[in-house]
Amino acid sequence: MPRRPAFSDHFSATAARYARLRPNYPPRLFSYLAGIAPSRRRAWDAGAGNGQASRALARHFREVVATDASAEQIARARPHPRVTYRVAPAEKSGLSAESADLVTAAQAAHWFDLPRFWREVRRVLVPGGAVAIWCYELFRVGPRVDAVVARFYRDVVGPYWPPERKLVETGYRTVEFPFEELAPPRFEMRRRWSLPRVLGFLSTWSAVQRFRQSTGEDPVAAIRPELAKAWGPSGGARTLRWELALRVGRRPRGSPSAPRNP
Repeated sequence: MPRRPAFSDHFSATAARYARLRPNYPPRLFSYLAGIAPSRRRAWDAGAGNGQASRALARHFREVVATDASAEQIARARPHPRVTYRVAPAEKSGLSAESADLVTAAQAAHWFDLPRFWREVRRVLVPGGAVAIWCYELFRVGPRVDAVVARFYRDVVGPYWPPERKLVETGYRTVEFPFEELAPPRFEMRRRWSLPRVLGFLSTWSAVQRFRQSTGEDPVAAIRPELAKAWGPSGGARTLRWELALRVGRRPRGSPSAPRNP
């Protein structure tokens, strides 16, 4: 099987908008992850983007190393005294062996060369260390809005999604996960957003960016009248819900720091 390119960069061009418009993860997710780590010394957040998850982890860990292959994303990351930002691919973090108690990848693992990433995770995790990857798909508001967004996702920008998006659609269930898997609680994000905020969020989708580059047209502007009609006359705040698809595991104690036959 041919190896995918080392870095698929779908977000650098809109890094500032991405940092401003993506939803935040629930605080109890990070409390849970800290609770399954063997200690709270160091966490590594791979594919950290603008550091959204990294800063949340810093409430629980003495140090968080946040890496992303995009220099533009790292440049947009908000500083935090316990977060060290580095430009580095997920498959080659630059961390020392057995130096992290927890490894996370938030809405990012589908962009990685996963066999190489898993080897790096095994190398970097301490024995008994935990690893968590999660993603989210479409938000839910109500039947009329959900139907419009689903059609937009599938029929309008559907052909422009990178193939890696299929892993998100399956909630990472088809991903090989070579760790002692744990059964996590369910988590969801909830936000009160206005229609303009939702349109801004849709504009951060990688498929939307590829649509614009290919056609020179803005699919978000085209869908606005239909979405506004479904949303309601005021365009005011409504509650959006995203369910997180989370896989969590542990490096067994006494296991080698990397597979013997990579």
